[in-house]
Amino acid sequence: MFSRIGEAAIKKDLVNTRLLCKALNDPQLHFPAIHVAGTNGKGSVSHMLASVMQSAGYKVGLYTSPHLKDFRERIRINGLPVSESFVTNFIDEQQKNIEYIEPSFFELTVAMAFDAFAKEKVDLAIIETGLGGRLDSTNIIHPLVSVITNIGMDHMQLLGETLPEIAFEKAGIIKQDTPVVIGESGAETLPVFIKKAESCNARLIEASKEYEIVSVQQNESLDIILADRFGNRSSYKLDLIGLYQQKNLITALTTLDILKELGWQIPETATEKGFREVQKQTGLQGRWQVIQKEPTVLLDVAHNPDGIRQLTDQLKKNNYNKLHMIIGMVKDKDISTVLSLLPKDALYYFTKAQIPRALDEKSLQTQAQIHHLQGDCYQNVNEALSAARKHASGDDLIIVCGSVFVVGEVNLTQ
Repeated sequence: MFSRIGEAAIKKDLVNTRLLCKALNDPQLHFPAIHVAGTNGKGSVSHMLASVMQSAGYKVGLYTSPHLKDFRERIRINGLPVSESFVTNFIDEQQKNIEYIEPSFFELTVAMAFDAFAKEKVDLAIIETGLGGRLDSTNIIHPLVSVITNIGMDHMQLLGETLPEIAFEKAGIIKQDTPVVIGESGAETLPVFIKKAESCNARLIEASKEYEIVSVQQNESLDIILADRFGNRSSYKLDLIGLYQQKNLITALTTLDILKELGWQIPETATEKGFREVQKQTGLQGRWQVIQKEPTVLLDVAHNPDGIRQLTDQLKKNNYNKLHMIIGMVKDKDISTVLSLLPKDALYYFTKAQIPRALDEKSLQTQAQIHHLQGDCYQNVNEALSAARKHASGDDLIIVCGSVFVVGEVNLTQ
C-alpha cells in the first residue's frame, strides 16, 4: 500500500488495471464518468460534483482516496459506502485473478470501484485520480469531461521535479475530443495543458475565466457571491468553510456547465442544495472541519506546500488568541518547505501517524527547530490533542494537519 509504505507500492503502468477490469467484463465502459486530477482540491471538487448531481436526482458513484477511517469511504454510491459484504465477496470472487495478476492495493481498489458502479448501474461516476494522471490506475476511463484542479509541488519523486513535469503527468487524463476544465494554472503549466488538449482535439476551459468571486464571507457556512463572464451574479452557501474552497467551487461550477451543455438536467435548486450539503450528502471530512468549540479544534488534511499556504492564508483571516498546531508528516513530503511556511508564534505538538511511512515525531521536532518552531513530542495524535486541549483556553485555536493519516487517526468521540 502506497499509503503505508510509499513509492515501493506503486506500479507505473495501466496493465494490471486493464487485466483486472477485463476479467470483470470491463465495468468502466458501463457508466459515464467525470475524471478529476490535481495536486490539491481534487477531493473537494469531486465531492462537490457528487453532491450536486445527487441533488439533481441522479444515482452517483464516487471514487476517492485515501480514506480517513474506513476503507469503504473510497467507494460510495449516493454518499453511502459500499457494504462490507461487497468488499469481501469481490476479493473472494477475484482471488484467482489477484494471485495471477498480482495487482497493487490501489489497482485492486480501482477495479473494485468500477465493478461496484457498473453493478449498481450508477447514472454518473465521479472518479478522482490517486497520483498524477497519465499512469494512474483510474486512467482507463473515457470520461464526459476531465478536470484538473491545480498543479503544485507534491510527490516529486514520482511525478517530476518541476511544475511543467508534474503538469504533464496530470495532463495525461485529457482524452480525445473530450472537454477539459482547468481550475488553476500559471505561466509554467498552462502551455502544457494547451499542447495536450490541442493534440487530443479537446476543448480547454479555464474556470477562472468563466467565473470571478465578487465577495466571500466565512460564517457557519462559506457564503460566496460570484459573477459569470457575462456579468450575471449568483450566490451559494458552502458547508465546506475553508476559504480555499472558493476556487474549488468555481472549478465545480464550470464542470457542471459542461454537463448541462451535454444535456444533463441540473436545476439551480439542485446546485444550491448540493453545495450547501456536501459533507452531509457525501461524507467528506478533514477540510477545515470544526470538531469542537471553546477551544475551537479544526482538522485539515493540508500536507504539501500549496495546501499549507492555503491553510496559513486562512489563519490570517481568523480570530483567535493562541494557536496550537498538532502536526505529523510522512517521510516523502517536502518537509522543510512545509515547516518554513508555518507560523513561528504557534505552540507545536509533534506527532506521527501509526504507519511505516510516517516520519517519527522526534525527527520532525528536530527539523522544525531549524525553522524556529517550538513544541513537545507525542507518540500519537490523540495524545497530542489531549495535551493541546489542556493547554488551550476557550478562545484559542487548535489545528490538526500535516498528513491525511494523522487526521484520520483523530478520535472524534474523545
